[in-house]
Amino acid sequence: MTVLCPFHIAIPVHNLETCRAFYRDVINCEEGRSSDTWVDFNFFGHQLVIHYQAKSNQQLPTSAVDGKSVPVPHYGVVLPWDNFHTVAESLQQKGVSFIIKPYIRFKGATGEQATMFFYDPAGNALEFKAFKDASQLFAK
Repeated sequence: MTVLCPFHIAIPVHNLETCRAFYRDVINCEEGRSSDTWVDFNFFGHQLVIHYQAKSNQQLPTSAVDGKSVPVPHYGVVLPWDNFHTVAESLQQKGVSFIIKPYIRFKGATGEQATMFFYDPAGNALEFKAFKDASQLFAK
């Protein structure tokens, strides 16, 4: 039997307070412990930690997927299918600009999924997705 364990991810941000507000107020993550240089959040049951790091002018690479430029690296969460559009609408209402607007990939095929990409205020790329059939998360 496989037990789903929470992941931990730490990401750099160049403005701790702006990013703190984004994850807390826009993404609706509960804030946990913090210091002057980092803040941790409950990111859909996982531990996300934002760490202050001076701003970099480095451009992130992209990869072509479905004719779209997907930022690499990126991170995110797989949402329940019914929640995906509600979250997308909430993000739009809060003024989030999408790198890739919500759309459906593999419609009617194995692995059918809804996906969307956007940046946090520090330029970290996030992907939120949902599978029509959650059992197909790792289907070939």
